Amino acid sequence: MHLSSFRFLHEIGSVCLFGILIRWMVSINPYSGKGKPPMFGDFEAQRHWMEVTYNLPVSEWYHNTSRNNLTYWGLDYPPLTAYHSWICGFTASLLNSSWIALPESQGIETPEHKLFMRVTAIIADILIYIPAICALVYQRRTFYGGFPYIIKICQEIAVALLAPAQILIDHGHFQYNCVSLGLIAWAVFAINRRQDVLSAVLFSLALNYKHMSLYLALPFFFYLLGRCGEAGLKDGYVCLSAYTLCESLPMVHFHVFDISPG
Repeated sequence: MHLSSFRFLHEIGSVCLFGILIRWMVSINPYSGKGKPPMFGDFEAQRHWMEVTYNLPVSEWYHNTSRNNLTYWGLDYPPLTAYHSWICGFTASLLNSSWIALPESQGIETPEHKLFMRVTAIIADILIYIPAICALVYQRRTFYGGFPYIIKICQEIAVALLAPAQILIDHGHFQYNCVSLGLIAWAVFAINRRQDVLSAVLFSLALNYKHMSLYLALPFFFYLLGRCGEAGLKDGYVCLSAYTLCESLPMVHFHVFDISPG
């Protein structure tokens, strides 16, 4: 590896590690709803979804049953969030099954469980959001050269990774917005490489993780619609089909557009 390449990776790695450190420093503080029964805030909502998806069959995840009381943080995010919750719930069951003991664990606030939840949010950042931001910014390498290029890349990565709103909401208040944001970033990365089908799939995954991705639905749709003429009707149809496939599922449609909670 050339010295310049090593230096480049060192600089980017340092920025990423600093971003992770800031997330960890925020995460050691209290989360939203701590010590505030009966609902305990979004931290408890995410934990409750883990126990619901792990302990109940898929058919009950979104329905009010004797074992799934939807008035207590009913699962109201799209299915990809539910499967992510299942993965976290399965991991929790291996470490300490009392964390997801439905319904006995409602409102659990042990330090060990808080650590587990905080780590899951940081791991989601490390696996999805941070690599996506680095890859997307790295695509801009043709616009710079020499040492200023390294500085510019690191500055852009730092701006994205140190955004206060994303850090405070995900690692203070407690959410997993980094997953959908990371998938969107990967979708843009694919667009820049003219990998339209992959971009459509990635954005569909983001939309089926969290419905806040709807804010960007129209730009993606019209870009892919425009590509129909450039890439040919057949290729464009494939892209649009990948984009809209998941939206045809009744469960997704209902829970993304449901207005009953107010």
